[in-house]
Amino acid sequence: MSTAVLIAAVVGGGVLLLMRRLFPRRKVVKLLQYPTDTMRGKTVIVTGANCGIGMALAGELLKLRARVIMACRDLRSAEEAAQDLKKRAGPEQGEVVIKNLDLASLRSVRTFCEEINKEEPKIDVLVNNAGVFQCPYSKTEDGFEMQLGVNHLGHFLLTHLLLDLLKASSPSRIVVVSSKLYKYGKINFDDLNSESNYNKAACYSQSKLANLLFTLELAHQLEGTEVTVNALTPGMVRTRLGRHVQIPLLAKPLFHLGSWFFLKSPLEGAQTPLYLACSPEVKGVSGKCFANCEEEELMAKATDREAAKKLWDISRRMVGLTE
Repeated sequence: MSTAVLIAAVVGGGVLLLMRRLFPRRKVVKLLQYPTDTMRGKTVIVTGANCGIGMALAGELLKLRARVIMACRDLRSAEEAAQDLKKRAGPEQGEVVIKNLDLASLRSVRTFCEEINKEEPKIDVLVNNAGVFQCPYSKTEDGFEMQLGVNHLGHFLLTHLLLDLLKASSPSRIVVVSSKLYKYGKINFDDLNSESNYNKAACYSQSKLANLLFTLELAHQLEGTEVTVNALTPGMVRTRLGRHVQIPLLAKPLFHLGSWFFLKSPLEGAQTPLYLACSPEVKGVSGKCFANCEEEELMAKATDREAAKKLWDISRRMVGLTE
C-alpha cells in the first residue's frame, strides 16, 4: 500500500508541476455584462451547444433573450442541456431550439442547412464551436481524417450553405472557435487526411490552423457585405474536449484537482465568443482573431493569404461545392 501511495504522490506531483509550468498564471476572467434585451429578436446557431463552451455560451445568450439553435450530434444530451439552461436562465429568457447536426457527416450538414433555410427567416449569428481533440485515428462518414473533417470541413460546408441566409439577415456575424495550439500546426497539402502518418496532436493543430485560414479567406470573400467573421482562441478550458488524452490512472485525481486551479471554467471560456456575438465594439470588424475579448496577434502562418486561398479551394472540392 505504501508503495502505491508513494508512486501516486510522485506521479501526481509531476503532473501538477507540469500544469504549473504550462499554465503558470491563472487570471480571473471578468464575466461580461450586457443589458438583458441585448439579443432579443436575434437568432443564434451554436454548434456543439450540449456541453463545454458551447453550452455555457448558449446559456448566456438565452439570458440575453436570444433564440438559440443548439446544433448537436447527441440529441439526448442536447435535450438535457437545454432543460438545465432554461432552469438557470430564469423566467425572462429567450427561446431554445434543438437541431440534429453531425459534423462528421456532410449528409447531416446538408440536411441541417436545408431545414434551417426552410424554417428560419433569418440568422443573426453563427458560432462554429463544436470540435474533437486528439482522438485516435478515424475517418468521418465521407472519408476525412476525423479532426480535420469535424473541426474544419464540416464547419466549412455548414457556413457556405448558410451564407445566403446570413447575407439576407445582415448585419450578421460568424464566430469561429480556434485554439492557441494552431501554433504547432502545419497544413499538409500533400496529405490532408494524414493517411501516410498520423499524429493526433499535429492533426488537431492542423485543424485549428485551418480554422484561422478559413476565417481569413472568408473575411476577404465577404468584403462589401454586412456579414463579418472573426475567430477566437479560448485558452485552456475545463471541458470534455480532452477526454482522449491519456493520463496515468494514479495521477487522474490530482490532474482533475489541478484543472480547477489552472484551467478556465466553461463560462469563462465562453466570454470571448459571447463578446464576438454580442458586443457593439466589434461591429463591422472582420477577419481578426481574439483572445480574452481583445484582438490577438497571430503567427505569420495564420495570416498567409496564399495558403488560405489554396486551402479554401481544396476544401470546396473536398466537400463537394466544386467539381
